[in-house]
Amino acid sequence: MTPVKKRSVTINGHRTSYSLEEPFYDELAAIAAARGMTLAALVAEIDTTRPKASNLSSALRLHVLEWVRVRRD
Repeated sequence: MTPVKKRSVTINGHRTSYSLEEPFYDELAAIAAARGMTLAALVAEIDTTRPKASNLSSALRLHVLEWVRVRRD
């Protein structure tokens, strides 16, 4: 199991951070590349569409999981 690493990003001029294990981060970067966007843009998109009751790190993990599930089926 890989340790959780904290990363920072600027979303709409606001600096925030999220914590992800390396495999989730790597897959998130691959998703951004597949969609032709920057990682920061993908994180911002996920942030704006997540339920406000959930935290950003959880929303990012769930996005990765959904991306993998859709492509597996």
